[in-house]
Amino acid sequence: MNVSEMPLKFRDGYLPIEDHGLIGDGATAALVGRDGAIDWLCVPRFDSEPLFCRLLDQAHGGAFALFPEPLTAAAQRYEPDTGVLVTEMCGPDGRVRVTDALTLRAGADLSEDAAADRGELLRTIEVLEGRVRLRVRIEPWGGVRSYPHAGGLGLLPHRRPELELHLGSSLPLSGLDSVHMLTAGARHHLLLAWGSPGHRFHPKPPAEILADTIAVWRNWMRHYHYEGPQEPLVRRAAITLKLMDHTATGAMIAAPTSSLPEAIGGPRNWDYRYAWIRDAAFSVYAMGRIGMGHEAAGFLGWVLDAVDRAGRPRVLYDVDGHPPPPEYIDTSLEGYRGSPPVRWGNAAAEQRQHDVFGEILDCAYGWVRCGGRLDAALWQRLRRLVDAAAAEWQTPDHGIWEVRTPGRPFTYSAGLCAVALDRGARLAERNGLPGNTEAWRLEAERIRAAILEDSWDPRMQSLTEHLGGGGIDASLLALPLRGIVPADHPKMVATTQAVMRRLGAGDGLLYRYLPAESPDGLPGDEGAFLLCSFWLADNLLGQGQTDAAMELFDSLCARANPLGLLPEQIDPASGAFLGNFPQAFSHVGLISTGINLARALAAGNGMPPLSLSSGPLVRS
Repeated sequence: MNVSEMPLKFRDGYLPIEDHGLIGDGATAALVGRDGAIDWLCVPRFDSEPLFCRLLDQAHGGAFALFPEPLTAAAQRYEPDTGVLVTEMCGPDGRVRVTDALTLRAGADLSEDAAADRGELLRTIEVLEGRVRLRVRIEPWGGVRSYPHAGGLGLLPHRRPELELHLGSSLPLSGLDSVHMLTAGARHHLLLAWGSPGHRFHPKPPAEILADTIAVWRNWMRHYHYEGPQEPLVRRAAITLKLMDHTATGAMIAAPTSSLPEAIGGPRNWDYRYAWIRDAAFSVYAMGRIGMGHEAAGFLGWVLDAVDRAGRPRVLYDVDGHPPPPEYIDTSLEGYRGSPPVRWGNAAAEQRQHDVFGEILDCAYGWVRCGGRLDAALWQRLRRLVDAAAAEWQTPDHGIWEVRTPGRPFTYSAGLCAVALDRGARLAERNGLPGNTEAWRLEAERIRAAILEDSWDPRMQSLTEHLGGGGIDASLLALPLRGIVPADHPKMVATTQAVMRRLGAGDGLLYRYLPAESPDGLPGDEGAFLLCSFWLADNLLGQGQTDAAMELFDSLCARANPLGLLPEQIDPASGAFLGNFPQAFSHVGLISTGINLARALAAGNGMPPLSLSSGPLVRS
């Protein structure tokens, strides 16, 4: 990479979202800017209060900055097949390389449901050429008291007095803001540790810790298998999803950030640092299709444990499988590029979303297919969910997009109730479990018929978002993918065309829905939702339009940043990233569509129609 030709551009004092890379250790994650600053890090885990959150307030959020002064240009890349990030930065007289890793224990197996993290952030420095004036500045959110400790600095964040931090360094640090004149060949490190007191004796040098971390990642990647279009991006997407996997429990978060806006200046800002049953089920299904089957089994165990602890399933949980904290607005932070509010917690946890019935039963079916056993007590809980799906599919809920208006009978939610009934019948019949399987199958077919009749609008020539009519919603494109309506059904073909006409944002991008036609209780607009465009490619493929699907897939892949990372949404006017980043949903879409295209290309024709009996975890 020619670093000198890549100057930085700030917008409203903020680095663009796309100018960041992600690192992680299976417990938490950090965003590293192309300017050498770690401006997002929650410790000790994904859903903890941030230690650094300059991403949400450039003046007060705090960061761990490491850069040549002045910084003229920079570029980033990953160490191949790892979550270790390399940032090269140029000053007027030299060039420096910073390698960042949230470190892993030597010999750890990322395929195990066990903690692999060391509770450390390692930043290694190498001056590649010339002479650099290196600035080192550490500013936790809310301020910090520092003191000499164990050959480095002890840090007590004002907001987190219970958090024990130790900053070790091979550079002489007199305080939290220092400048160091370095010449070509100089090598140094900074090691920020939490969770246990720092001490002078370190049994391993930083170079060995970094080598161990790289080895752990590459050992995990031996399980990866994919041969198809855009292989390097699919490969990186697998690692990105793994960076959102809480390895100790098997939970998978939706995104590692909170409150990155869906439109600059707008209020649609949410905390995504939790495990949505829906998002995580999509994620582990995609992982399983490229060889990472353990992640699927681990998540299935996690979600079934969560169901076993509670009565009615929640939409989302924290990484331990417990309810997340109540949503609240933090007025002390201005928001990314001045886009308030900043939110912590997520009120969607209290919503009713009937699609979770289908997600959980699909997970249970996958659990059994992976060798898991359902005991009588757990089956009774699952059986109640099947019965709930049968009873509630016509009743209002808040849908896949979590609207904040009174509930409505969403088409997608009804469809996933059919999935719940189908999977429940399969589980009972194949495992000798009690249940009214004939009635469940009949009700599943009744739901499918209702979707095709009651949500069909002959004027728009499309299925609609609600049973009984309404606007057009891109989640309708997921019906074939969940095995509810075949992609080549005439009404699904017409719906695909209607979605492209009504929700198209240009260049293959789609809006989820139009708030003016589908009120969601919120002011303002949002960007184009990337996952919906991957769904569109899948539908085109299922309708025999392989070339169009491939063209769309390639155009979506071209929107990834140079590191291969995708956001939740795209600004159609500028191509800028919007929403929480990186977003698991977007990488799931990339992997799944790539696999579908590979299968179609290998067969020499479009993918076969999907039916109700071939849902995501059941597909042969």
